[in-house]
This record gives sequence, structure tokens and C-alpha cells, in this order.
Amino acid sequence: MFTLAQLAAAIGGEVVGDGSLVITGAAAAAAARPGDLTFAESPAYLAAAEQGQASAIIVPLDCTSAAKAVLRVKNPRIAIARILELLFPAATHAPGVHPSAAVDPTAVIDPSAHVGPHCVLGPGVRLGARAALLGGNHLGRGCEVGDDTVLHPHVVLYERTQVGRRVAIHAGTVIGGDGYGYVLDAGRHRKMPQIGNVIVQDDVEIGCNTAIDRGALASTIIGEGTKIDNLVHIAHNVVMGRHCLIMGQAGFAGSTTLEDYVVVASQSGIAGHLTLGARSTVGAKSGVMRDIPAGATVLGYPAAPDRETKRQWVATMQLPELVRRVRALERSAPAEVPPA
Repeated sequence: MFTLAQLAAAIGGEVVGDGSLVITGAAAAAAARPGDLTFAESPAYLAAAEQGQASAIIVPLDCTSAAKAVLRVKNPRIAIARILELLFPAATHAPGVHPSAAVDPTAVIDPSAHVGPHCVLGPGVRLGARAALLGGNHLGRGCEVGDDTVLHPHVVLYERTQVGRRVAIHAGTVIGGDGYGYVLDAGRHRKMPQIGNVIVQDDVEIGCNTAIDRGALASTIIGEGTKIDNLVHIAHNVVMGRHCLIMGQAGFAGSTTLEDYVVVASQSGIAGHLTLGARSTVGAKSGVMRDIPAGATVLGYPAAPDRETKRQWVATMQLPELVRRVRALERSAPAEVPPA
């Protein structure tokens, strides 16, 4: 519970109106109740917020309201994200190891860490300060989990997986499973042993039911600050740079490199041994078969520069009319004269 003035001080905003208002929650304008804070990024959203029951509104610096107290900030969306962290702090987990957990004697667990029910910690596992395993987690031999990292229920880390600090891995995700590697030997597919590992750097978030395969000989790497949605598959030897955004149901074939700040939208497929340049963007449902230059945006299947793809889509929509016109021309054309 905070006053509006306290929230403004915490995020560097300016109150116009009653700064003593007590803020107890946050909600979208239509669902807000007294005590709630909402936000408006444009005059249209501000009008809707003014008609609702919210006690105060976060607005851009050039906005004000005759109906409500406002908190003026440079970027309302960033401000509401920061305020939500204050109003709804992340859950804390009591230190200790649940009696049902199976912990190898050689595992090293920081005294402040939390190990929930039915967890399995193999030989040489290391848990950092305030790390939390929330239940049903399996950590193979030699896994390392950094300070303040949370593994939600049923996350599995195969052997030698390294997870950095302040990482969140959501339920059902498997990290470090075998990469998909086979060679044809005398008519049979012989498995290529996958002897690498996975390294997840600091401040990464990984959604539910995602699979990240360990490297064949080296490491699969997820760069600092990268955010991965649910149901994503990342094959062996993929290297993701810092602060990438990967949306749900995307898939990455082996040995592809993403440079920093790459965005890949939902249901896209990325072929192997490619490079996606820094700050490039892949549109939804795209099939990427070639390298993408830094800063470029691609769409479609196979993916092409976005403007080219959009022109193709427009041309495709015009095909029925083009067919109609061709048929009309054929009907109006004079009959062919047979040769003498």
C-alpha cells in the first residue's frame, strides 16, 4: 500500500492532484475500482480512464485531467511495470530443504536457498543464495544455479547445466536434453553423443514447456537478459545474444547464432547454421532460410524483407481480379483465322 506521492517519488514521476491518495492495486481502466491505479498512453485511453473508477491515472508528461489525479511520467508503460513490482512484490521462499527432497551428499546448497518437495539434486549440484526450487525439480550431476534464481515446478536441468543469477524458468521446461544428432552408419541411424552443455546467463526468463538442447561438443548459450516465451524449442549449439525476445512456438535448428536484441515472433522456424544480425526482427509464422542482416525485418515463408513480402501479399490478393480481366480479354479477342 502506497500513496500516489510515494509511488511518484519511487519512479521519478510528478503528481498533479491529490498525492495523499492511497493506492492499493492496479487494473485496466474498464476493470478498475477505487484504490486502483490505471494508465493511459493517449488521449483516447485517458478519456476511458477518466470515466472509470480508478483513483488515479498514469499519463505522459504532456497530459493532465480535470476528473482524476494523475501521475505524469515520460513513459507510462515502463512506469506501470515498475509500480506493479512495488505493489505486487515477487513471492519469497523460506530457506531450507523439504524432507521429501533427495539431495546427494556432495551437493552444495546455500543456507538461504529453498528446496521444495520431491526435488532431486544430483552429485556436485550447487545452489546459490536465495535460489528456489519450487517442487518436483530434477538437477543432474554438476548443475549450477545462481543467486536469486527460481525454478518453477517440474523444471528439469540435465547434467552440467549452468544457470545464472536472477533467472526465472517456468513449469515443465527441460534444459540440457540431448541434441538431435545422428549419422547414417550401415543403413542405421547412429546417435552422435551430445557431450556439451547449456549455459543460461543472468536475468533470463524462460516460459513453460520450453526445451533447450545441450551442445554436441560445446555449449548452447542463452544470453544475458533474453526472454523466451512458452513452447519454444532451441536445438544444440544455438548461441543467443543479449536481450533477445523469443515468442511462443518458435523453433531454432542447430548451430544458429542470434546477435544482441533479436526479436523472433510466434510460430517462426529458423533453419540451422544461420546468423540473425543484431536488432533484426522475424515476423510471425516466418520460415528463415538465410542469414538476416543487422537491423533487418523479414516476413513470410520463406522469409524475405518485409516490404518485399508485403508487396507479394498484396499482389496475391489481386490475382482473382487479374484472372477475371484476362478471361474478359480472351472473350473479346477475335477468333483466330485458320492458316491457308
